Amino acid sequence: MLKLFLSSHGHLASGMKTSLDILLGNSDQVSVFDAYVDECSVQEKLDAFYASVSENDEVILLSDMYGGSVNQVMFTYLHKPNTRLVAGVNLACVLELSIQESVSDEQLEEIVERSREMLRVVKDDSVETTEEDFF
Repeated sequence: MLKLFLSSHGHLASGMKTSLDILLGNSDQVSVFDAYVDECSVQEKLDAFYASVSENDEVILLSDMYGGSVNQVMFTYLHKPNTRLVAGVNLACVLELSIQESVSDEQLEEIVERSREMLRVVKDDSVETTEEDFF
């Protein structure tokens, strides 16, 4: 089974989980931890999470920011079997991963690339400006 562990600085992770629950119903395969909002540490929550992981489970750790402290702690768990780490996730990435039963390395790369495409500047191309609009 694919299990996801999403953690962030502050309440971004739980906010994404709330959005997932609205969009998907109940997203039980996603565990979340909001770091630095109480005394619990990312390491403590990861240790508790891994206590529920079986040897046949796939784990994808998801962090809010590459190089951030949450990501640095998650990096230390890459030695665990069947564990991968994705940093800088957005809702599109977490949503697509949440509906998967299993993900190959190639599929994970494709999902990450598609989620990057969701990040863009949106412009209203239907509005044309002419020189007359400036006078």
